[in-house]
Amino acid sequence: MCGIVGYTGANDTLAVLMGGLKRLEYRGYDSAGVAVVAADSSIDTRKRAGKLAVLAEDLIEHPLAAGTTGIGHTRWATHGGPTDENAHPHLGDDGKLALIHNGIIENFAPLKDELLAEGYHFESETDTEVVAVELGRAYRRLGDLRRAFSEVVNRLEGTFTLLAVHSDEPGVVVAARHNSPLMVGLGTGENFLGSDVAAFVEHTRRAVAIGEDNIAVITPDSVEVTDFAGNRVEIEEFEVAWDASSADKGGWSSFMAKEIAEQPDAIANTLRGRIVEGAVEIPELGSLGPDILKDIDRIVIIACGTAAYAASTAKYAIEAWARVPVDVELSHEFRYRTPVLSARTLLISVSQSGETMDTLMAVKYARDAGVKTLSVCNTQSATIPRESDGVIYTHAGPEVAVASTKAFVAQIVALYLFGLHLGTVRGTLSTEGLHDMTRQLLALPEKLAEVLEVTDTVRQLAHWMADTRSVLFLGRHVGYPIALEGALKLKEISYIHAEGFAAGELKHGPIALIEPGQPVFVVVPSPRSSAELHSKIVSNIQEIRARGARVIAIAEKGDAAVLPFADEVIPVPLAEPLIQPLLSVVPLQLFALELSTAKGLDVDQPRNLAKSVTVE
Repeated sequence: MCGIVGYTGANDTLAVLMGGLKRLEYRGYDSAGVAVVAADSSIDTRKRAGKLAVLAEDLIEHPLAAGTTGIGHTRWATHGGPTDENAHPHLGDDGKLALIHNGIIENFAPLKDELLAEGYHFESETDTEVVAVELGRAYRRLGDLRRAFSEVVNRLEGTFTLLAVHSDEPGVVVAARHNSPLMVGLGTGENFLGSDVAAFVEHTRRAVAIGEDNIAVITPDSVEVTDFAGNRVEIEEFEVAWDASSADKGGWSSFMAKEIAEQPDAIANTLRGRIVEGAVEIPELGSLGPDILKDIDRIVIIACGTAAYAASTAKYAIEAWARVPVDVELSHEFRYRTPVLSARTLLISVSQSGETMDTLMAVKYARDAGVKTLSVCNTQSATIPRESDGVIYTHAGPEVAVASTKAFVAQIVALYLFGLHLGTVRGTLSTEGLHDMTRQLLALPEKLAEVLEVTDTVRQLAHWMADTRSVLFLGRHVGYPIALEGALKLKEISYIHAEGFAAGELKHGPIALIEPGQPVFVVVPSPRSSAELHSKIVSNIQEIRARGARVIAIAEKGDAAVLPFADEVIPVPLAEPLIQPLLSVVPLQLFALELSTAKGLDVDQPRNLAKSVTVE
């Protein structure tokens, strides 16, 4: 959601803040602002509704005072609309304090009533300004920003990362974190804060993840972390595995186009070092050793959006290889229905950012119930991996576009690796079967690169269909979650109606949607290894074609049985049934990208959406 940057040091403070906010744009936002502690120890702020460019233009027309300490923010509106007044930073202590916030303060109303009764007034509709005013009140009494933070955060309910500066403490930025991400960047004679490492990776790759219910105080030469009670907390440094250039477009028309093209590398990097002489090795599993895994009698995978479809794809493979029942649940529904869990249940969470609030709270719920937890994540030292017993990092590199592509395929591969490992540990997968699947996985990057060669064909198809108002997607077996993912991609960035269906459900209702000219993508299973499913989906194609549908089939090369019944066939390389979805999804990603482009839409930052959903 919101992007947060803090800085103190001898560098150009405004340049650091604006550069950090630029790299955080992918999180989604509708306003932006900055505050700097000026040389005369006053607070100078600028904030504007709209994109970062609007703020940048305002800063040219009305330059900000120079200073060596500041905070910056991109806001995704929750309390109050996207206006200049509601944009962050918000002020307290008669303008001597500036504060920014990621999250939602659930008890802001009674706090605001208390402050109004004492004669305070407010300029915005936000919950954040309530915290700024409350913090300013505490500061006047205590005279110390860290102590004021410690007092105020213990009164707050909800989720928050808070950053603040005060004119009486130049060279100091104080931050607090509760159920919302916060990172520190370690420099030489300068230090940084950010909602993720992208905020400061241009300047340093040395980072610290701030833990739950901790307060961080940075100066140019020091970083101090305490808990909310004031007790000192030891910090653990790590090195960011990618540099700032990884988060640049690099000549591509969009981040999404770049990230689709990076999928062969994303899979190769996720596999690297984890397949050794045909066997699977996952050292990050931590305490989830063979004895624990052998005892598992059920797996629950929790995720949201695209990650949930990755989980649904992997369900077929894990059950086939490990012979353990797998349930896939939406994180935001999981803990609200009193799920049945036991000590022999393994909960796997899937989140690209590792900060998805619904998923994080579900992981905590499971751990409180005594359940072992494993996370699949793309972000180093994110909160969810740190809350889990084990982790499998996907190593897909930074994913900037809101619509996930390379993270999706990397998540499936990571879950496949776990499924193969689990099947080996449990003795349900033969050595021959293991070696065959690892060979298939290792061959996947090259096959994905081959699929990417259909870009021109898909682009032409998308431009022909630029005025289409509805697209349907059909699939069977592992093709079903791929159909769901194809529909989601189109909805996310093209703003048209799209639905994914299990092909067998057609006669149970969805076939009523078919009318002349209706575009329908069909993910066709291989006739070589799933002949029964293949013949059934060919029958489905004939059913919808007879009612006037325009059929676009995603089928493996040489599948002659589909040709007489499809208007367009997009070929993918031959692969085993459980590998094929990783190939079939690529044309659907490309189609969504090209259709959105043909409509002149912002591919990377679709309306109303954020990359990382850090509030419930």
